[in-house]
Amino acid sequence: MKKSLSLLLAATVALPVFAQKASKSLERPKLVVGIVVDQMRYDYLYRYWSKYGKGGFRRLVGEGFSYENAHYNYVPTYTGPGHASIYTGTTPAVHGIIGNNWLVREEGKGTYVTEDKSVQPVGGSVAAGQQSPRHMLTSTITDELRLATNFQSKVIGVCIKDRGSILPAGHSANGAYWYDGTNGAFITSTFYAQQLPEWAVKFNAENRAAKYLDQPWNTLLPIGQYTESSPDDVAWEGAFKGEAKPVFPHDLPTLSAAPTNPIKQNLQTEGEKPPVASPRNLDLIRSTPFGNSLTLDFALEAMRAEQMGQRGQTDFLALSFSSTDYVGHQFGPNSIEAEDTYLRLDRDLERLFDYLDKTLGRKQTLVFLTADHGAAHSPNFLIDKRIPAGSVGPGLMRDSLQHMLASRHGAGKWVLSYENQQVYLNRSLIAEKKLDLYQMQREVAELMLRFAGVTRALAAEDVQKSHWESGMLMYLENGYFPKRSGDVLVVLEPGWLESYQYPINKGTTHGSSGNYDTHVPVVFWGWHVKHGESSAPAKITDIAPTLARWLHIQEPDGCTGEPLPQVLGW
Repeated sequence: MKKSLSLLLAATVALPVFAQKASKSLERPKLVVGIVVDQMRYDYLYRYWSKYGKGGFRRLVGEGFSYENAHYNYVPTYTGPGHASIYTGTTPAVHGIIGNNWLVREEGKGTYVTEDKSVQPVGGSVAAGQQSPRHMLTSTITDELRLATNFQSKVIGVCIKDRGSILPAGHSANGAYWYDGTNGAFITSTFYAQQLPEWAVKFNAENRAAKYLDQPWNTLLPIGQYTESSPDDVAWEGAFKGEAKPVFPHDLPTLSAAPTNPIKQNLQTEGEKPPVASPRNLDLIRSTPFGNSLTLDFALEAMRAEQMGQRGQTDFLALSFSSTDYVGHQFGPNSIEAEDTYLRLDRDLERLFDYLDKTLGRKQTLVFLTADHGAAHSPNFLIDKRIPAGSVGPGLMRDSLQHMLASRHGAGKWVLSYENQQVYLNRSLIAEKKLDLYQMQREVAELMLRFAGVTRALAAEDVQKSHWESGMLMYLENGYFPKRSGDVLVVLEPGWLESYQYPINKGTTHGSSGNYDTHVPVVFWGWHVKHGESSAPAKITDIAPTLARWLHIQEPDGCTGEPLPQVLGW
């Protein structure tokens, strides 16, 4: 009797505890904010540490959980694949976004990663507005959140770049907005809506891009304090069009005074006035730190107007800062311009965190910050320091290979394209000549090894029929999608990159499996995140399943990543 009574009492006491744990396990943050900083190398998190303020990067790391050994696990490391991989939790081999551009064999022409001729622009030009996520073949973590809440959660993507907004927002987003330099406005497409919301129309009417360009770009701090960077005037930096030298101050009012070429406008909403092409080059703002500030301005207005995180459901803002990429490409990682851009971005992040503090609080907001890829140092900078480096010209490689194949096998267009460090062969011509495709791929792979800077070249057939768990070949396999990738995959030596102005080398680029391209920051902050750091290996594809675990929702349908145990407290 006493034993039975004791068991009953124990069960009665345990029931509220169990119920409490069950209730707690169903909690979700009110808002998730995904921050992707375009071209942010891991070392930028600490390189400018002493000059960051208390409320931006230092707050994120000081209060959050940082993965110090997070890498991309495929090539090529470009913006489109990077954003897709973060939000789908898988690699191009599954989600199909193999680059920013690729050849569509069935059509005999190239396509852009978010190009969609079946939709129309809303608020901007045809060239900028015919965009959607239709090329992405899997769901995203943002899609899964919408599905899990019966589409009651709001998902909004914001970025100056179309692909940096569209791919993270996913297929079922409430909205995705990107910048159109012809009219200085944030726009969308009919994939998402037939007209811009009133708050976006009012924001665009303020002409903030023009106002930012009314001031010169000078350094935030006295230029002598930029001791983490090279001198201001070096040969490997690219100047703005109209500048004699790539030096501060950059006279943005004068540089933006050149009118843009009017692009035919195609507004689909009855009664909406078409935007007028600006008499100024408003696209210039992309290549300044003020492009990031403009992006945040729009994102803050989106959160306010849409009451994100304040409606009783978990909402998701996918926010990407891309001016860091434009500045990096033009000036290189060691430039004062790059450093100044990150110091200003630090202040923009502080503005974002201040807004979250005032509206929701840290405990109700889950934030992650990462990058879509890193960047190589400028080749001439490394060479100047006696470090091995170099560049290749993609166009020259394509034309030289075409000449070699024509001399061996006769006249004909043997090489259709060289894109994403991949050779696309003319398979119809190969069949017409009764040649074996696999043998032709292997022959081309051997020919590619003749080019300076090429360290490996593999036939696509070998990549498709093999499997590697680690190393260089794993990166190639994870980036290979048979229906879209090329016939021969090329790997460059460390420190070498593709120069589209070859033999001129200005600024930098990315795309390789080198640590400088794959090693990126991954930091979580806010809701249920305990302060700490880990040097355990982490993959970029692990972010989405980690979010899914926190939100108690399904992972994206093509997800191959794993939840990160350290930040989850496992």
